Amino acid sequence: MTDRVYNVLFLCTHNSARSVMAECLLNREGKGRFRGFSAGSQPSGRINPYVHDLLQRLGFPTAELRSKAWNEFAAPGAAHMDFVFTVCDNAAGEVCPIWPGQPMTAHWGFPDPSSAQRSDAEKAAFTATVFGHIQRRIQAFVSLPIASLDRLALKRKLDDMGQVSATPEEAR
Repeated sequence: MTDRVYNVLFLCTHNSARSVMAECLLNREGKGRFRGFSAGSQPSGRINPYVHDLLQRLGFPTAELRSKAWNEFAAPGAAHMDFVFTVCDNAAGEVCPIWPGQPMTAHWGFPDPSSAQRSDAEKAAFTATVFGHIQRRIQAFVSLPIASLDRLALKRKLDDMGQVSATPEEAR
């Protein structure tokens, strides 16, 4: 068993929903073995209110959450990232900064709770559904025997995890 803590950055365009949920989930599910961060290429400046409400109801700390730019994590003196995951299709297609230390990267796309055009109750339910998808992915990630996998095998597993997506009914 290793005492190493892995830093993980979750990227999304606006850093208001999916990446924030992933950051919070990893910090809880990772049980001290992982430290989650999130950022966006074009941060919105606010956390999606449905995401914020859900995280608060589930007992996640929300006081320090903020929508931030990914260049904070590419700047000198920033925390070294071991993994960088894009969680939205737009961020996956953008040119990312050069991350110091060449972290392992993968795309894990999830439906966007912010794009839901529904009633408040339906938006909240859709946000909870996306949260569940992210939670299952995070649980699978933290259960990987990272220290015992070679880089190629780990990359393959991370990419394979990203191939699992929501059903079309859940993505609407």
